Amino acid sequence: MKRVKNSFSIKNLENISGIKAHTIRIWEKRYNLLSPERTDTNIRRYSLDSLRKLLNITLLYNHGFKISKIANLDEGEIPILVRDIALKSNSEQVSINAFKLSMVNFDTLLFDATFDELIAKNDFTFIYLNIFIPLLNELGILWQTGAISPSHEHFIVNLVKQKIHIQTEIIQRSNAPDINAKKFVLFLPEDEIHELTILFLNYFILQRGRKTIFLGQSVPTKSLKTLMSFSASLHYLTYLTVEPNKEEIDEYLSDFHSEIIKGFDNQLSVFGPQTQFIDSDKLPEGIQIFEDIITFVEQELQSSIFV
Repeated sequence: MKRVKNSFSIKNLENISGIKAHTIRIWEKRYNLLSPERTDTNIRRYSLDSLRKLLNITLLYNHGFKISKIANLDEGEIPILVRDIALKSNSEQVSINAFKLSMVNFDTLLFDATFDELIAKNDFTFIYLNIFIPLLNELGILWQTGAISPSHEHFIVNLVKQKIHIQTEIIQRSNAPDINAKKFVLFLPEDEIHELTILFLNYFILQRGRKTIFLGQSVPTKSLKTLMSFSASLHYLTYLTVEPNKEEIDEYLSDFHSEIIKGFDNQLSVFGPQTQFIDSDKLPEGIQIFEDIITFVEQELQSSIFV
């Protein structure tokens, strides 16, 4: 894993903040808002403090503050105003910016405070779909382009997982599932570890009053046979980010059908990027591909995800 990134190009700042490099240069020259260092070849390099300050400035700027007014604020006033706006605004983008700021600072307190304010006003499903998913998609792009380090992304992903676990436990303790309805088994295939989506699906299905069995990461198909003694009618859910790879995915689904579905009242719903490599002509009976969570929920749970 790379070390935590602490030196940024102006392009990095543009990608993370959404403020064009040309505008950043104008703000530097006209208002002296940032003071980059220069390399031997006169290329701007920005510190972590500079990125943190720009994110703060961006949040204020996007919330209606004039840049001239921001430039006249004392250094200590800016983060105070940012926290106040992040906690009181109904704008999803303000919340996303606040979470990005918590990422840059590795600031768990800001993440928690922002989340607490959101959950006081919104359903967790709304927060996940409209704030966490756009945030994580953006961070994925920033990581791929080197604007942030894996440490930043891991920090945020694990905090999001933490919130899902907490919300799931609340539901488990308060809701009694329908024991007569088909049960859902959520798992990832062997060597697949990206469990965020099935964690959320587990929460959402429980919230809708259905029974789930959450197995998590890297589960061999053969080990799923153990569940046959529990129930002869199960709905399996999985999310394929990297495994099985495109050369093995059709064979994996064929084996799953033979081992788990054939001769039983079971079915499998598959999500994730790897589904693009599935040969639909070879798709076994009882296995269905879904492009997104909303379609699955409205089709399989017969409810609107936005209710």
